[in-house]
Amino acid sequence: MKRNIVIILFAISWITGLWAKDGLSNGVLDICSEFPEVSSAFSGYEITPKGAWCWFADPRALHYENQSGTTRSTYIGYIDVHGNIKATQYDYLTNQVSEVLIRSYFQPDDHDNPTFLVLPDERIMIFYSRHTDEPCFYYRVSRKAGDITTLGEEKKLMTKNNTTYPSPFILSSDPDHIYLCWRGIKWHPTIARILIPDRNGDTNFDWGPYQMVQSTGTRPYAKYMSNGKDKIYMTYTTGHPDNEQPNYVYFNYVDINDMKLKDIQGKELSIIQNAPHRVNKKFDYISAHPAAVVDHSSFRNWVWELALDAHENPVIAMVRISPDKTKHDYYYVKWTGNEWRKTYLAYAGKHFHQTSDTERCYSGGMSIDKRFPEQIYCSVPVKGDHGTVYEIVKYLVDVNGKVKQEAVTYHSPKNNVRPYCIQHANNRSLGMVWMYGDYYDWIVSSARPLGYSTAIHGISPLPVAPVELDKGLVKHKSFDCRNSSIGVQKRMMVISAAKEWELIKGSSANTFTVSLSLCISPESYSGNILKLGDITYSLDATTQKPVVIVGTSIYKSTNVLGRSDMWKQQKRATDGKWYAPEKLKTFNLSITYADGELRTFLNGLLDQTITVDGLVLGDVTLGGFNGQVAEYFIYNRRLSQNEIKSLSARVDMTSDALRKDELVSKKP
Repeated sequence: MKRNIVIILFAISWITGLWAKDGLSNGVLDICSEFPEVSSAFSGYEITPKGAWCWFADPRALHYENQSGTTRSTYIGYIDVHGNIKATQYDYLTNQVSEVLIRSYFQPDDHDNPTFLVLPDERIMIFYSRHTDEPCFYYRVSRKAGDITTLGEEKKLMTKNNTTYPSPFILSSDPDHIYLCWRGIKWHPTIARILIPDRNGDTNFDWGPYQMVQSTGTRPYAKYMSNGKDKIYMTYTTGHPDNEQPNYVYFNYVDINDMKLKDIQGKELSIIQNAPHRVNKKFDYISAHPAAVVDHSSFRNWVWELALDAHENPVIAMVRISPDKTKHDYYYVKWTGNEWRKTYLAYAGKHFHQTSDTERCYSGGMSIDKRFPEQIYCSVPVKGDHGTVYEIVKYLVDVNGKVKQEAVTYHSPKNNVRPYCIQHANNRSLGMVWMYGDYYDWIVSSARPLGYSTAIHGISPLPVAPVELDKGLVKHKSFDCRNSSIGVQKRMMVISAAKEWELIKGSSANTFTVSLSLCISPESYSGNILKLGDITYSLDATTQKPVVIVGTSIYKSTNVLGRSDMWKQQKRATDGKWYAPEKLKTFNLSITYADGELRTFLNGLLDQTITVDGLVLGDVTLGGFNGQVAEYFIYNRRLSQNEIKSLSARVDMTSDALRKDELVSKKP
């Protein structure tokens, strides 16, 4: 009898929860009436023109500064539509911004964004994986503390099941291990423990992987957070909201002291290595585990972020989506010590993107300020100068559950979506980043080849190094032909593998930059490209990866000299296939040297950093490959990456190799 009364009470709670303020609203904000103080336009500051992320692999951005004051940097990771996994590093101590090519030629899918972890010796470890169609993780570890411009070679962590969404943690109660959470076994939340990488970056699992929960849904979606000491908190859904109505929201945590899964009140749910905790949408489960069920309404719920307040009470950002997927509402959920209290934040519109027939549960996005978890940033539809556009709005929830709002972006020409409050940010660092622009799909395919065509913007500007391309210029040669009737005609000089061209002889400069815009014949995509004194830069015929030789030492790049544009011709699928890399048609290669660091850049992105002393420019020769050269620059100083990007921007990297009438045979 008592059990029946409990079930009835839960049924009443469930039904009334549908129609109170917990129901769905329908109100697009009007910028003029809601935010009368706003008059100009603001869409943030561009960090990179090409980049995107999903919201289930975190931290996608991280700030780190050590107590000794030798490191103070922010790292922001993303992937572009060409399959380039990249990251921006802002070093506050040197005021330098670097954009690093972590991995070229990857599956062009925004679920593959990288995540960051600071190791005990302050090296930075970066994880990434394909979207649930390959049984491994990829990772790279910086050779220097706090500096991802010095990444070591790419390595793999092999698993038995396919992986996606890596979320790594190091906890003070066990500083000798990394706890890695992801979607893995049976498409469910999975955990394993791995060793701290050695000096060569090698590591492996020493516990797990283990499936943590088993849902009645096929694909639970989980967000993770730790207390930094001994607990990893997890909020997750029954499954994907496209497939589940209702789609419940649950909450558990991993206690690493005994490796058990528990609810928020410490009740044991399972011993992780023995069996997963089973969850479902029945009243029996809710009555047995009331503290483990965050929301059991009838909506297609989804989770966006999880944070902790000062007392380690969890805070959850979630969205309720109507049964027909046309209305989304944002909610702020907090554990009070006795119950999960839900606070309505805002009408979230419908799916934010330009494609009407897919991913209708894709809201604009939410992020919790980790320093001030009562502040939540949401992407909501707002009427402004450019019609209804998704803007970032900050919501503040007070102790009584009252909500205030403040415009962050306004009158934007394009959508601002998927905000992320940077982990461990402070009032001296960049606090928030988001995606800006057009979005058609999460993967590049023949169905939607434009994919996720967004930029990454930030709430505050990063420093921009001055561009002074005349300063320190030793030699410049362009093969453009000026014609009074047609203006400048773009031409290229023919290069053959059988001959080398001397560009400069016997330079004693011990600080230098050589920048070259070129095209390598796709039929013979290999060979020596450039020699600078004791340095040879070449392209390996088998791997299609650059190789730098300094004296007798060989340094191989992780990155293929190519793109993943072949996915544009394939069906929309995560099928585990690797299509042939598309060879670069025209590209910019820049090599710099100063202060014992040799750096190589491909199309403006940092590829390799090699520590080597005592180099001089010496003789500079070009050749050893079949192709063409459009232009080159030689400097007696190290150009900044911003200057190298300016040189790279002079190249049309999408053009085919130039026609025969555009080729010239001139001495360089």
